[in-house]
Amino acid sequence: MSSLDDSSLVRRAKSLVPAPAKTAVGAAIRGAGQVSAPLRSGPDVLVVGAKRAGTTFVWSSLLSHPQVMPMVPAAEHLKSTHWFTRHADRPESWFLGHFPLDRSRAAHARRHGAALTVEANPLYLFDPRVVRRASALLPDARVVVLLRDPVERAYSHYRERLKAGVEGLGFAEALAAEDARLAGEQERMAADPTYYARAWDWYGYRRRGEYADQVQAWQQAYGTDQVLVLRSEDLYADPSATLGTIQAFAGLDPHPLGRARRNSVPGSALPPGPAEELRAHFEPHTTELARLLDTEPWW
Repeated sequence: MSSLDDSSLVRRAKSLVPAPAKTAVGAAIRGAGQVSAPLRSGPDVLVVGAKRAGTTFVWSSLLSHPQVMPMVPAAEHLKSTHWFTRHADRPESWFLGHFPLDRSRAAHARRHGAALTVEANPLYLFDPRVVRRASALLPDARVVVLLRDPVERAYSHYRERLKAGVEGLGFAEALAAEDARLAGEQERMAADPTYYARAWDWYGYRRRGEYADQVQAWQQAYGTDQVLVLRSEDLYADPSATLGTIQAFAGLDPHPLGRARRNSVPGSALPPGPAEELRAHFEPHTTELARLLDTEPWW
């Protein structure tokens, strides 16, 4: 076998073909990854959400650490395979093919002292099927959960959907329509492990902020020692300190915060009416989360 690593193979292959053929090259590389899946390990760290709570920033920051290796191919800057949600119909070998060869990881560890991989996906916290599949395949993974003020999170989520062109309602109207939009989605997910619940992903403005049950499911599957739950507001206020906590939890050496990608949407004032309704709705969920984490309520 060639001494080139996965990233070098992709760069060399893409340099030899015209643009229209690059998709085929990517498919060939992915196929090769599937064939060599027994020689690859899955992610060591899962950053599972919540949505609009800093998941992309944490993933990007971890990726800048010298002891963290990117997913394959590195040139595509992949944050997630989406295997546990959108692509659940594909084989396990397809999933593992997104991660470096074990021999590449060993060589990286010899140079840098460790070689970890990270997958980040904010739907992993909210899709109830993911925790069972992830803990069965990756029982030793470290899990990072970021939780943002659920009222602010709901409005940020709505603004993102508005910008994406898939939300045509006002915020209050979207909240009122949420139950109807999500009706039957849980039953479909339970009946079909491969079903991608688009509405559940896109329009759960209120439901995604009901954190206690979501967090408890991951703690029960992995144990509290393997699940780190952090407040997004602390990340925003002191990113270096929070990233240091995550690095230590993941087993990484301390490393200064580098440039990191942030997903942002131009802000606007949260409408007072929906804000008050949401605050009242989330109060019992926030209280239950505090009990679960043995802390004072965060919001």
